[in-house]
Amino acid sequence: MTTPTEQTPAASLVQAFVATGDELADRADLAAFLRKHRLVAEGAIPITLADFEEAVSLRDAIAALLRRAGGSSFDEEALVRGQRILDGLRVTVRLEPPEDPLQLLAPAVVDEVRRGLARIAAAWAAVLATGEWRTIRV
Repeated sequence: MTTPTEQTPAASLVQAFVATGDELADRADLAAFLRKHRLVAEGAIPITLADFEEAVSLRDAIAALLRRAGGSSFDEEALVRGQRILDGLRVTVRLEPPEDPLQLLAPAVVDEVRRGLARIAAAWAAVLATGEWRTIRV
């Protein structure tokens, strides 16, 4: 008998983000997700349509990569779009190891939505570094 292992906070965040599926249907849903996972400050979050599309593209790219790793069909273009989103995020690397692995990469932007996406990118980087991404299912 094997003992189930608990996901790290980074893997839990990535899993939750990928699992949004049709639940991430509009800007209000994105705001609710970012707040629920404490990726943005409390208060009003001005989310543009471009912000929303970036979030969906990043989610779809991570899901596509996980599908590919699981041997399922996936959208190759989603990977390209998602990488473009990641390339455009401004993050900074922490010099000292943080207690919270989600703080490994810190958002270097002021915009709340981009900060939230940068924190998701940090979580993705953490699960890639540990190999835990292989345990996340879509």
